[in-house]
Amino acid sequence: MIKNIIKKNLTKLEPSATLAINEKSKKLIAQGKKIYRFGFGQSPFPVPEKIVSVLKKNAAKKDYLPMQGLPELREAISEYLNKTTGNSFLKENIIITPGSKEGMFLMHQAFNGDIILPAPSWVSYEPQANISSNKVHWLQTSSENNWFPTAKDLEKKIKSIKKKNIILILNSPNNPSGTTCNNLKELSLIAKKYKIIILSDEIYTDLKFDRNYESISSYYPEGTCITGGLSKWCGAGGWRLGFFAAPKQLNELMDSLKVLASETFSTVNSPIQYAAVEAYKGNYEDFKLKTSKILRSVGNYVFENLKSNKVLINPSQGGFYLMPEFINKRYKTSSEMCLAILKETGVALLPGSAFGFKPNKMLARLSFTDFDGSFFLKNISNGKITDQDIQNFAPNVVEGTKILSKWAQNL
Repeated sequence: MIKNIIKKNLTKLEPSATLAINEKSKKLIAQGKKIYRFGFGQSPFPVPEKIVSVLKKNAAKKDYLPMQGLPELREAISEYLNKTTGNSFLKENIIITPGSKEGMFLMHQAFNGDIILPAPSWVSYEPQANISSNKVHWLQTSSENNWFPTAKDLEKKIKSIKKKNIILILNSPNNPSGTTCNNLKELSLIAKKYKIIILSDEIYTDLKFDRNYESISSYYPEGTCITGGLSKWCGAGGWRLGFFAAPKQLNELMDSLKVLASETFSTVNSPIQYAAVEAYKGNYEDFKLKTSKILRSVGNYVFENLKSNKVLINPSQGGFYLMPEFINKRYKTSSEMCLAILKETGVALLPGSAFGFKPNKMLARLSFTDFDGSFFLKNISNGKITDQDIQNFAPNVVEGTKILSKWAQNL
């Protein structure tokens, strides 16, 4: 057998924790076990019908589209970004990618420098940096600051890094905490002072519960790139449609991304790009309002019924996550704890160590999406969503929360 055929920086990589827990949950369910799927962050809602109809209409389109993406789609995203952020993103500086994840990966491949990641951060940021040989510097945060870095801590971290080229990745609302960043302006001032680049992952911003779209690019437009897509607000995760937008001041980076895209995925699925034009040009505020309302109510239900002297937790402010901390001395690592929870209760969670926390910090990510979003949407009125509604339309979330709360009290 041929040995040493894998590059050293790849030998320690493991499959994505989020995808792994989803596969494990499916296997356990197939074995007849009752599993509460709180580990996988997938939208429970259907893709809006009009967007689906546009996809069907264009299903026969088979020709390659321009490498950078359908011009009408890039124009629609440009208008959407400029309306929501107050900036001037040009369609020439937007590239359509097969999911926002691919756009981030191309950025890592192109960038010559180091990466700052606040802990917690999404599970794939660090592996992508490692694959691309970009050194990662973790920046620890606290629940008191909503699990985001302070300006003081960011400045201290930047000063400790010897390399001049730095990218800070921010994600608000955050995966895994569900919290939003309350000090974007202060962080932008530090980034501008030291001329670092910010990658603002805004995949959950349209699911912000207060419906106030806030982007750090509004404060630092010349140094902020934005990624987004259809997987969260639109419920189209499996369609794999994302975008990467850069300001004109970062044309060098964008030019490199275009070359990398041409040599990798070539172009994104043609019918889906046509459907995405409708998603970004059409008026889906009512859909976003209703789905955010449901998520807010379900998330608050879990928060209120899980928090205790044994479970410390910040309320969710957007997206579909909570990040409980379990007070105990029984387990040595969050991974060990989450495996025990799955085995003893059937509740699938992701350990905090997958998101940049030290293994001995007993944090876990909880996704409160184990319900039929179509059924929920059809059966709610325009009034307040009650606990009874949640019990009727999200029974797995209710039952799983009750079981998890009981387990925690016995720690």
